Amino acid sequence: MASPAPVIDKDGVRLTVDESIATVTLTNPAKRNAQSVTLWLTLAEVGRALPGSVRVVVLRAEGPSFSAGLDRKAFTPEGIEGEPSFGDLARRPDAELDAAIASYQEAFAWWRRPDVISIAAVQGHAIGAGFQLALATDLRVAADDAQFAMRETSLGLVPDLAGTHPLVGLVGYARALEICATGRYVHADEAARTGLVNLVVPRAELDAATHDLAAALLAAPRDAVIETKALLQGAAGRSYDEQRAAERAAQARRLRDLAGVGE
Repeated sequence: MASPAPVIDKDGVRLTVDESIATVTLTNPAKRNAQSVTLWLTLAEVGRALPGSVRVVVLRAEGPSFSAGLDRKAFTPEGIEGEPSFGDLARRPDAELDAAIASYQEAFAWWRRPDVISIAAVQGHAIGAGFQLALATDLRVAADDAQFAMRETSLGLVPDLAGTHPLVGLVGYARALEICATGRYVHADEAARTGLVNLVVPRAELDAATHDLAAALLAAPRDAVIETKALLQGAAGRSYDEQRAAERAAQARRLRDLAGVGE
Protein backbone atom coordinates (compact mmCIF):
# COMPACT_ATOMS: atom_id res chain seq x y z
CA MET A 1 0.00 0.00 0.00
CA ALA A 2 1.42 3.37 -1.04
CA SER A 3 2.29 5.89 1.62
CA PRO A 4 0.05 8.97 1.75
CA ALA A 5 1.31 12.07 -0.04
CA PRO A 6 2.80 14.68 2.29
CA VAL A 7 0.57 17.53 3.36
CA ILE A 8 3.69 19.58 4.18
CA ASP A 9 7.26 18.73 3.20
CA LYS A 10 9.76 21.55 3.66
CA ASP A 11 12.40 23.03 5.97
CA GLY A 12 13.32 19.64 7.41
CA VAL A 13 9.73 18.74 8.36
CA ARG A 14 7.27 16.40 6.67
CA LEU A 15 3.60 15.93 7.62
CA THR A 16 1.59 12.97 6.35
CA VAL A 17 -1.95 12.03 7.33
CA ASP A 18 -3.38 8.52 7.18
CA GLU A 19 -6.99 8.72 8.34
CA SER A 20 -6.87 9.25 12.14
CA ILE A 21 -3.06 9.26 12.47
CA ALA A 22 -0.79 12.13 11.46
CA THR A 23 2.95 11.58 11.28
CA VAL A 24 5.38 14.47 11.65
CA THR A 25 8.90 13.54 10.58
CA LEU A 26 12.12 15.51 11.04
CA THR A 27 13.90 14.99 7.72
CA ASN A 28 17.43 16.35 8.02
CA PRO A 29 19.46 13.38 9.28
CA ALA A 30 22.70 14.74 7.78
CA LYS A 31 22.58 17.51 10.40
CA ARG A 32 21.12 15.22 13.08
CA ASN A 33 17.83 17.09 12.67
CA ALA A 34 19.28 20.30 14.08
CA GLN A 35 16.63 22.95 14.65
CA SER A 36 16.25 26.53 13.50
CA VAL A 37 13.69 29.32 13.55
CA THR A 38 12.55 28.25 10.09
CA LEU A 39 11.94 24.69 11.31
CA TRP A 40 9.99 26.01 14.31
CA LEU A 41 7.75 28.14 12.10
CA THR A 42 7.08 25.10 9.92
CA LEU A 43 6.26 22.94 12.95
CA ALA A 44 3.78 25.60 14.06
CA GLU A 45 2.28 25.51 10.55
CA VAL A 46 1.94 21.74 10.86
CA GLY A 47 -0.16 22.17 13.98
CA ARG A 48 -2.50 24.52 12.14
CA ALA A 49 -2.73 22.20 9.11
CA LEU A 50 -3.92 19.07 10.95
CA PRO A 51 -7.28 17.88 9.63
CA GLY A 52 -10.09 17.49 12.14
CA SER A 53 -10.10 13.74 11.55
CA VAL A 54 -6.70 13.31 13.23
CA ARG A 55 -6.77 11.75 16.70
CA VAL A 56 -3.12 10.74 17.18
CA VAL A 57 0.00 12.60 16.08
CA VAL A 58 3.28 10.71 15.90
CA LEU A 59 6.53 12.68 15.95
CA ARG A 60 9.55 10.82 14.58
CA ALA A 61 12.91 11.60 13.04
CA GLU A 62 15.04 10.18 10.27
CA GLY A 63 18.60 9.07 10.91
CA PRO A 64 20.52 8.07 14.03
CA SER A 65 19.43 11.06 16.16
CA PHE A 66 16.03 12.45 17.06
CA SER A 67 17.38 16.01 17.20
CA ALA A 68 20.74 17.37 18.25
CA GLY A 69 19.16 20.66 19.26
CA LEU A 70 19.59 24.14 17.89
CA ASP A 71 21.74 24.47 14.77
CA ARG A 72 25.18 25.53 15.95
CA LYS A 73 25.26 28.30 13.37
CA ALA A 74 22.77 30.13 15.57
CA PHE A 75 25.55 30.58 18.13
CA THR A 76 27.88 32.33 15.67
CA PRO A 77 27.93 36.14 15.30
CA GLU A 78 26.42 35.95 11.82
CA GLY A 79 23.77 33.41 12.81
CA ILE A 80 21.76 31.38 10.31
CA GLU A 81 21.15 33.04 6.94
CA GLY A 82 17.69 34.57 6.76
CA GLU A 83 17.09 34.28 10.51
CA PRO A 84 17.74 36.69 13.38
CA SER A 85 20.99 36.08 15.24
CA PHE A 86 21.15 36.01 19.02
CA GLY A 87 22.60 39.50 18.87
CA ASP A 88 19.71 40.72 16.71
CA LEU A 89 17.22 39.28 19.18
CA ALA A 90 19.03 40.77 22.18
CA ARG A 91 18.84 44.26 20.70
CA ARG A 92 15.08 44.16 20.17
CA PRO A 93 12.74 46.03 22.56
CA ASP A 94 11.27 43.91 25.33
CA ALA A 95 7.87 43.45 23.69
CA GLU A 96 9.38 42.45 20.34
CA LEU A 97 11.80 39.99 21.95
CA ASP A 98 8.99 38.45 23.96
CA ALA A 99 6.82 38.15 20.83
CA ALA A 100 9.64 36.49 18.90
CA ILE A 101 10.22 33.84 21.56
CA ALA A 102 6.46 33.31 21.86
CA SER A 103 6.28 32.62 18.11
CA TYR A 104 9.04 29.99 18.46
CA GLN A 105 7.19 28.38 21.37
CA GLU A 106 4.15 27.81 19.16
CA ALA A 107 6.04 24.94 17.50
CA PHE A 108 6.18 23.20 20.88
CA ALA A 109 2.81 24.14 22.39
CA TRP A 110 0.20 22.65 20.07
CA TRP A 111 1.15 19.00 20.65
CA ARG A 112 -0.84 18.94 23.91
CA ARG A 113 -4.03 20.41 22.51
CA PRO A 114 -7.13 18.61 23.81
CA ASP A 115 -8.39 16.98 20.61
CA VAL A 116 -5.29 14.88 19.85
CA ILE A 117 -2.81 12.67 21.69
CA SER A 118 0.79 13.08 20.56
CA ILE A 119 3.61 10.54 20.77
CA ALA A 120 7.33 11.16 20.23
CA ALA A 121 9.44 8.25 18.98
CA VAL A 122 12.95 9.10 20.16
CA GLN A 123 16.20 7.50 19.06
CA GLY A 124 19.77 8.61 19.62
CA HIS A 125 20.34 12.13 20.85
CA ALA A 126 17.56 14.49 21.95
CA ILE A 127 19.51 17.52 23.09
CA GLY A 128 18.36 21.00 24.09
CA ALA A 129 15.60 21.99 21.71
CA GLY A 130 15.42 18.32 20.71
CA PHE A 131 14.76 17.33 24.32
CA GLN A 132 12.13 20.05 24.60
CA LEU A 133 10.44 18.86 21.41
CA ALA A 134 10.18 15.35 22.86
CA LEU A 135 8.78 16.88 26.06
CA ALA A 136 6.19 18.78 24.00
CA THR A 137 4.29 15.59 23.23
CA ASP A 138 1.89 13.79 25.54
CA LEU A 139 3.75 10.46 25.43
CA ARG A 140 7.27 9.30 24.60
CA VAL A 141 8.56 5.97 23.28
CA ALA A 142 12.35 5.74 23.40
CA ALA A 143 14.79 3.46 21.68
CA ASP A 144 17.32 1.84 23.99
CA ASP A 145 20.02 4.13 22.56
CA ALA A 146 18.14 7.35 23.39
CA GLN A 147 19.97 10.06 25.31
CA PHE A 148 18.32 13.24 26.58
CA ALA A 149 20.17 16.38 27.67
CA MET A 150 19.18 19.98 28.43
CA ARG A 151 22.28 21.95 27.46
CA GLU A 152 20.89 25.50 27.45
CA THR A 153 22.21 26.42 30.89
CA SER A 154 25.76 25.44 29.96
CA LEU A 155 25.50 27.91 27.06
CA GLY A 156 24.40 30.72 29.36
CA LEU A 157 20.76 30.38 28.32
CA VAL A 158 17.60 28.81 29.77
CA PRO A 159 15.22 26.23 28.29
CA ASP A 160 12.57 28.52 26.78
CA LEU A 161 10.69 26.28 24.34
CA ALA A 162 7.95 25.19 26.76
CA GLY A 163 9.99 22.27 28.11
CA THR A 164 10.36 23.21 31.77
CA HIS A 165 6.72 22.69 32.75
CA PRO A 166 6.39 19.11 31.43
CA LEU A 167 9.87 18.20 32.69
CA VAL A 168 9.02 19.18 36.27
CA GLY A 169 5.68 17.43 35.96
CA LEU A 170 7.33 14.21 34.82
CA VAL A 171 10.39 13.94 37.08
CA GLY A 172 9.84 16.47 39.88
CA TYR A 173 11.52 19.78 40.70
CA ALA A 174 14.77 18.50 42.20
CA ARG A 175 15.59 16.07 39.42
CA ALA A 176 14.53 18.57 36.74
CA LEU A 177 16.82 21.22 38.25
CA GLU A 178 19.73 18.79 38.39
CA ILE A 179 19.20 17.70 34.77
CA CYS A 180 18.99 21.28 33.50
CA ALA A 181 21.75 22.80 35.64
CA THR A 182 24.31 20.08 34.92
CA GLY A 183 23.37 19.46 31.28
CA ARG A 184 24.15 15.77 31.76
CA TYR A 185 22.79 12.98 29.61
CA VAL A 186 19.78 11.00 30.75
CA HIS A 187 19.98 7.58 29.15
CA ALA A 188 16.97 5.51 28.15
CA ASP A 189 16.98 3.26 31.21
CA GLU A 190 16.96 6.23 33.61
CA ALA A 191 14.36 7.99 31.48
CA ALA A 192 12.04 4.99 31.87
CA ARG A 193 12.76 4.63 35.59
CA THR A 194 11.97 8.29 36.33
CA GLY A 195 8.86 8.55 34.16
CA LEU A 196 10.45 10.71 31.50
CA VAL A 197 9.43 8.18 28.85
CA ASN A 198 6.54 5.72 28.78
CA LEU A 199 8.34 2.84 27.10
CA VAL A 200 11.84 1.78 26.04
CA VAL A 201 12.30 -0.70 23.21
CA PRO A 202 15.20 -1.94 21.06
CA ARG A 203 16.06 0.54 18.32
CA ALA A 204 14.82 -1.82 15.59
CA GLU A 205 11.40 -1.98 17.25
CA LEU A 206 10.85 1.76 17.77
CA ASP A 207 8.53 2.37 14.82
CA ALA A 208 6.49 -0.77 15.47
CA ALA A 209 6.08 -0.01 19.18
CA THR A 210 5.01 3.54 18.43
CA HIS A 211 2.49 2.29 15.87
CA ASP A 212 1.10 -0.21 18.39
CA LEU A 213 0.66 2.54 20.98
CA ALA A 214 -1.08 4.78 18.44
CA ALA A 215 -3.45 1.95 17.53
CA ALA A 216 -4.25 1.33 21.20
CA LEU A 217 -5.07 5.02 21.68
CA LEU A 218 -7.56 4.84 18.83
CA ALA A 219 -9.47 1.94 20.38
CA ALA A 220 -11.57 4.06 22.75
CA PRO A 221 -14.26 6.52 21.56
CA ARG A 222 -12.76 9.91 20.71
CA ASP A 223 -14.97 12.02 22.98
CA ALA A 224 -14.17 9.84 26.00
CA VAL A 225 -10.45 10.19 25.32
CA ILE A 226 -10.74 13.97 24.95
CA GLU A 227 -12.63 14.30 28.23
CA THR A 228 -10.15 12.03 30.02
CA LYS A 229 -7.17 13.97 28.69
CA ALA A 230 -8.72 17.24 29.87
CA LEU A 231 -9.32 15.78 33.33
CA LEU A 232 -5.73 14.61 33.66
CA GLN A 233 -4.21 17.79 32.23
CA GLY A 234 -6.07 19.93 34.74
CA ALA A 235 -5.62 17.67 37.76
CA ALA A 236 -2.40 19.26 39.03
CA GLY A 237 -4.00 22.70 39.17
CA ARG A 238 -7.13 21.57 41.01
CA SER A 239 -7.75 20.59 44.59
CA TYR A 240 -9.01 17.08 45.34
CA ASP A 241 -12.59 18.30 45.63
CA GLU A 242 -12.30 20.43 42.50
CA GLN A 243 -11.06 17.40 40.59
CA ARG A 244 -13.98 15.32 41.87
CA ALA A 245 -16.35 18.02 40.62
CA ALA A 246 -14.60 18.07 37.24
CA GLU A 247 -14.97 14.30 37.01
CA ARG A 248 -18.69 14.54 37.77
CA ALA A 249 -19.23 17.21 35.13
CA ALA A 250 -17.28 15.27 32.51
CA GLN A 251 -19.13 12.06 33.27
CA ALA A 252 -22.49 13.82 33.07
CA ARG A 253 -21.58 15.05 29.58
CA ARG A 254 -20.55 11.55 28.53
CA LEU A 255 -23.70 9.90 29.93
CA ARG A 256 -25.98 12.41 28.24
CA ASP A 257 -24.10 12.06 24.96
CA LEU A 258 -24.26 8.26 25.03
CA ALA A 259 -27.94 8.34 25.92
CA GLY A 260 -28.71 10.93 23.25
CA VAL A 261 -30.10 13.29 25.88
CA GLY A 262 -29.59 17.02 25.34
CA GLU A 263 -28.37 19.16 28.23
